[in-house]
Amino acid sequence: MDTKGIDQMLSMLRATSAAAGSRSAEPASAPAASTDFAQVLQNSIAAVSQTQQQAQAMAANFAAGNGGENLHDVMIALQKANISFQEMVQVRNKLVSAYNDVMNMQV
Repeated sequence: MDTKGIDQMLSMLRATSAAAGSRSAEPASAPAASTDFAQVLQNSIAAVSQTQQQAQAMAANFAAGNGGENLHDVMIALQKANISFQEMVQVRNKLVSAYNDVMNMQV
């Protein structure tokens, strides 16, 4: 079983955790770093798309008997693509819900 993907995910989570921990230690008066929400969202969508394309390519190679893909790796890649897509859909649902809440506020 290839654990490269799991190791990458763990390192990303550790880096995010370390970044969050260092931000909470800053004084409240320090200006927050500017983050472009649209760019973050666009990068996330591109990552999900790339994951799906890689999984589809692995499945096609496995079905054709090319590339030496084994069934376990193909199924894991397909599940990762499915989970990342489901996560993206949930984020979209939360954004739509937040937008509707803001639009329904009385001023």
